[in-house]
Amino acid sequence: MAENRGNGTKLADRSEERLRKPDNYRVILLNDDYTTMDFVVAILISIFQKNDEEASRIMLDVHQRGRGMVGFYPWDIAQTKAEQVHAAAERKGFPLRCIVERA
Repeated sequence: MAENRGNGTKLADRSEERLRKPDNYRVILLNDDYTTMDFVVAILISIFQKNDEEASRIMLDVHQRGRGMVGFYPWDIAQTKAEQVHAAAERKGFPLRCIVERA
């Protein structure tokens, strides 16, 4: 509901403003024939803060199913993490790739 200030100006009622939660995006690691399983686990631990058990489970998903879902993040964080994966893989000479998909 708008409030009339007496000078012809109407102000929007603050209760009508709703902040929308940002959309989340999935970060997914993709399998390739060259990146070692140890490197994938190291990436999951260092970039995505997964524990050893969870990192191993995701790595096996990547290896056996061709892809593994790493987590849900807002767009900017998901993109940053994907770029960190690509940079780390390139430094080590691996073709490891990950993609970002709307959740």
